[in-house]
Amino acid sequence: QVQLEESGGGLVQAGDSLRLSCAASGRTFSRYTMGWFRQAPGKEREFVATISWSGGSTYYADSVKGRFTISRDNAKNTVYLQMNSLKPEDTAVYYCAASGYFGTRSRKDEYPYWGQGTQVTVSS
Repeated sequence: QVQLEESGGGLVQAGDSLRLSCAASGRTFSRYTMGWFRQAPGKEREFVATISWSGGSTYYADSVKGRFTISRDNAKNTVYLQMNSLKPEDTAVYYCAASGYFGTRSRKDEYPYWGQGTQVTVSS
């Protein structure tokens, strides 16, 4: 089992950057595929990015491709989401999640472990 805690959210202006972090407990972090999802008010939680256990494979939603970068440091039990060129439509609560499945995963139901989320607000 793994416990997750996100940090790094905040209020920024359009065009700014933010880096989210997700710290994981447990000694088996490196065995998990990790993902970032987000949920805007009144909308379904949606996939943002995922990274394989080794960090060798990543996959992004079309809406963030080229602007967001997911990375991980297995020695620090932490996954990151670097968000550049932020837009007002990126405003949401961002969640990190862990999956025991191999490779990159983009479906919510493939992630049994979730953090509490961190709010990102982008003003125009």
